Amino acid sequence: MPKHVLVVDGQGGRIGRALAERLAARTDPENPAFVLTVVGANALATANMMKGASFARGATGENAAVVNAARADVIAGPIGIILADAMLGEITPAVARAVSSSPAVRVLVPMNRTQCENYVVGVRDDPLSVLLDEAADAVIRFLGEQKP
Repeated sequence: MPKHVLVVDGQGGRIGRALAERLAARTDPENPAFVLTVVGANALATANMMKGASFARGATGENAAVVNAARADVIAGPIGIILADAMLGEITPAVARAVSSSPAVRVLVPMNRTQCENYVVGVRDDPLSVLLDEAADAVIRFLGEQKP
């Protein structure tokens, strides 16, 4: 049975889309090595993430995040997905709790920007593209897959 990767994002889904694109580039979209589900806190985020990987399944909202977090082997997204009321309140306490308490491995992209209202000490000040590449590589590594 293939492993299940869940990408969660809010706002415009830019980070989630970039992760979906990178994950799609690391597998065969015609015969993916994993099931990819994207869940947006809003419809715009979901639609944008769906554009990142043609084989991804998509859903929107709190319940979709809660249900899919319980089924995932790996959950990826910006660090705000584990913080209640993050992303201007789009990440509800139920979503943050579901992602945080899931048995899945979490691959979190740190966002040390003032608008994120959280600062993670010790995080390198690398460009977002570098952090996203590292996150996608980590997801694949946790799935036990090799890069093609």
